[in-house]
Amino acid sequence: MKNIFDENYKKYDKWYDDNKFAYLSEVEAVKKVLPTKGYGLEVGVGSGRFAAPLNISIGIDPSKKAIELAKGRGVDVRSGIGEELPFKDSTFDYAAMIVTLCFVQDPDKVIIEASRVLKPKGKLVIGIVDKESFLRKSYQEKGSIFYEYARFFDIEEIVQILKTDGFSDFSYYQTIFDYPEKLKTVEEPQEGFGKGGFVVIGAINGE
Repeated sequence: MKNIFDENYKKYDKWYDDNKFAYLSEVEAVKKVLPTKGYGLEVGVGSGRFAAPLNISIGIDPSKKAIELAKGRGVDVRSGIGEELPFKDSTFDYAAMIVTLCFVQDPDKVIIEASRVLKPKGKLVIGIVDKESFLRKSYQEKGSIFYEYARFFDIEEIVQILKTDGFSDFSYYQTIFDYPEKLKTVEEPQEGFGKGGFVVIGAINGE
């Protein structure tokens, strides 16, 4: 998966400019769940499009090309993968994975690693393109090079993995209620899931 992003990192990053209102809507949805204070980590930080505006402390990603863009946005980035996080146990107050799980080799191991590096009662924030949504269907029908090899999840699947790995106290916010290219303004995130194409899930570690 790393090669796809290294070879197409400019195209990946350009999506956020071409679909500005969809991107900013996603940022607003993440804000609803992400802690406003604390030492945070973004797993799969990519080009830093979320870590930078959300002031997430550290990012990690396997794509060297994307990492360079993230550094240019002022993000403290490390090279690595979610299945083997190079951090000590109980290091972070929160961790974020924003459109990351669908691209990793072992989603369960990535979540277990997040639990390990989170402090007790630390928060995990996961943003996904809902498998059951119109947005997932649109991305796949358009033949996106990034989503061609992605494994999409629905909300129940993610929650079951989280419960198995010791997370609880779930919260949900959704956005992207129309096709990204049609949005003319930033959408107000709505609580819950089932309507929006992009869903943010919050969960507490070990509570």
